[in-house]
Amino acid sequence: MQKGSARNTHKQEPMKNGEAMSPQTQDPKSSVGEEDNCVTPSAPPLPHSPPPPEQPECPRPRLVFHTQLAHGSPTGRIHGFTNVKELYAKIAEVFNISPSEILFCTLNSHKVDMQKLLGGQIGLEDFIFAHVRGETKEVEITKTEDALGLTITDNGAGFAFIKRIKEGSTIDRLRTVCVGDHIEAINDQSIVGCRHYEVAKMLKEQPRGEPFTLRLVGPKKAFDMIGQRTRAPKSSEGKMVSGKETLRLRSKGTATVQEMPSEFEEKAIKKVDDLLESYMGIRDPELATTIVEAGKNKKNPDDFAEALDLVLGDFAFPDVFLFDVWGALGDVKNGRI
Repeated sequence: MQKGSARNTHKQEPMKNGEAMSPQTQDPKSSVGEEDNCVTPSAPPLPHSPPPPEQPECPRPRLVFHTQLAHGSPTGRIHGFTNVKELYAKIAEVFNISPSEILFCTLNSHKVDMQKLLGGQIGLEDFIFAHVRGETKEVEITKTEDALGLTITDNGAGFAFIKRIKEGSTIDRLRTVCVGDHIEAINDQSIVGCRHYEVAKMLKEQPRGEPFTLRLVGPKKAFDMIGQRTRAPKSSEGKMVSGKETLRLRSKGTATVQEMPSEFEEKAIKKVDDLLESYMGIRDPELATTIVEAGKNKKNPDDFAEALDLVLGDFAFPDVFLFDVWGALGDVKNGRI
């Protein structure tokens, strides 16, 4: 037989079980003397085992929270929110009101208690009380010193409100201004949608000796709250009161369930919140938490400033504030606070 001259034309022959037998492919490198008609049947293909079905991820139990309107209402149940705006929308849906009616929420207390203010974390066992719009009032103020004595925070959904009034200050002498009042306008200019630090800056820029007007909206009060002018003591502000885990609400991304802050984190967050009030006239435990998270594992202030700029660049914190925060984090780590 001449090498390469023969052309094999094998036909599929039925196997005993009725299946066609695969033809053997001629090896072009086979040596002279191989028999052209010798066909070695290939073994029938093994049946392919179907891939194991994908195991569905075990979903976390649905987190359901109980809620009421702070001035009085039946109890509602809410779930499926990832940030404060969605939380307000869920509460509004339960009670058939507009989300814009909600000024802020407190945890485990229907009173205007800034220690119980809902920030970026909710204990899994916390009861949510929503404080809605009540009386609107206008107050004329004349600045007699640089600071008015106000500490501002916001509800995360466009409403800035008064979190603290300094005793003996200009505002403290105006008995109609209360902790919990939403600042709706300054000199008839609406500030709805402004962040707390923007409102604090506007108030700081009001000239001394010239009167200006604040339009305030107080939270609607239940009968047992009428006449109260609540103040927030400085100790344990923003501390969670129940549950070993919390639901962390985020302005970007989904909410996550996480452990309660460690002792270091609690002390650091409190100190950073104090610095925010000192430098910017605001209190915001959630903002303080974000700052602590950005700095707790950094090795030097430059790395800390760079990390903070990535997540909070819009705030444009002054360098002196950043150095004080970095120093505070070091003091807490080393047990000096």
